[in-house]
Amino acid sequence: MNIHSVYTTLKTIKMDSLQTIKQRFGIIGNNVVLNRALEKAVQVAPTDISVLVIGESGVGKEFIPKIIHNQSARKHNNYIAVNCGAIPEGTIDSELFGHEKGAFTGATQTRKGYFEVADGGTIFLDEVGELPLSTQVRLLRILESGEFMKVGSSDIQKTNVRVVAATNVKLKDSVEKGKFREDLYYRLNTVQIDIPALRDRKEDINLLFRKFASDFANKYRMPHIELSPEAQNYIANYPWPGNVRQLRNFSEQVSVIEKDRVITLEKIMELLPNNSTMLTVTSKKEGSSSDFMERELLFKVLLDMKKDLNDLRALTLDLIKNKDVDDFNGNTQELIQRVYQEQSDDSNDFIPSQYNVVPSSPKTQSYQPPQYDYSNDVYDVSPIEEPESLSLQDNEKEMIKLALEKHKGKRKMAADELGISERTLYRKIKQYHL
Repeated sequence: MNIHSVYTTLKTIKMDSLQTIKQRFGIIGNNVVLNRALEKAVQVAPTDISVLVIGESGVGKEFIPKIIHNQSARKHNNYIAVNCGAIPEGTIDSELFGHEKGAFTGATQTRKGYFEVADGGTIFLDEVGELPLSTQVRLLRILESGEFMKVGSSDIQKTNVRVVAATNVKLKDSVEKGKFREDLYYRLNTVQIDIPALRDRKEDINLLFRKFASDFANKYRMPHIELSPEAQNYIANYPWPGNVRQLRNFSEQVSVIEKDRVITLEKIMELLPNNSTMLTVTSKKEGSSSDFMERELLFKVLLDMKKDLNDLRALTLDLIKNKDVDDFNGNTQELIQRVYQEQSDDSNDFIPSQYNVVPSSPKTQSYQPPQYDYSNDVYDVSPIEEPESLSLQDNEKEMIKLALEKHKGKRKMAADELGISERTLYRKIKQYHL
């Protein structure tokens, strides 16, 4: 047998193994990037090195640690999945590492943590980027030496745990902002596995829809639902910001609600938001944390400008009312001339006609004082609008209220819109009594 034949045989065996894994874990799709991610998971499974799974929310990152555990020598021991973003900051150390009786209020008995329970097995830390810095130090110690201490204890304990972490945020950006330890990032990221977004797996979208529709038809005991060719093309090119999770929920909705078993393009377009709108939302989610900070800074600058403009207009109208035009110094007159001239470009009604401001000559650069016609001695002395509150706390509270109203109280979607974690949003809601 020549070298080419050996390579072909090995490749066939490898693909057969990959198909077996897909069938075992219910993974649908033949995308090249997805297949590569599954291959890497199988390759690193026999080792004990740490793995970091990267991917957007809803892409199915939770399958990778299950595959790694199942294909490793630890498969007969415990496998524990922990959502770090769902555990309150005050209790996460106790959940992960355990606590002694009396360590804090409510600790009525000694409790084992997840790392102690998973000894000899695998622990999956989802949303690892949400861990507090103090907990990151404890996690780094376990990864380096396998040692930890329970909350309220001074005794060092040992554990032999394989750690697989996952995140839907860019940890490198969190490291640069000081929110995530750099040494922990490199310790977790020994091997990185990237899971593609559903919009990058267009060839798999209709396969997934048919699988979900078939499952729901069996579950609810109803005829199988189908899509017209035009509808299939539409969902294949839809951005799916919620990824596989959104597609699954959509197929369940269509299967249950629609009476017609063949879904047309018109019906699909009614049920799914506009394509361009969703693309805009998707693009905003990238770097949402930095975008939020930029928006907040811009919002404050605009409020400052509005306050300055209101003060200037109040001063100008007061001087005009008292006819103290001769008391203007050159700089003040030039500023008022420029403000009114710029505003008049947008609205011809901004400068009252009886004031007849005369522009200066561009050649001499000398300023001609405004000439006023007092024959119609009528002045608009309506009260000046008070500037809105410039308190960052008030503005933050208002933005949170608007986000919650926009998403009808759904905290996860509101947190994504604001560019903060759901846990942080929950804390802000309690802080502002919303």
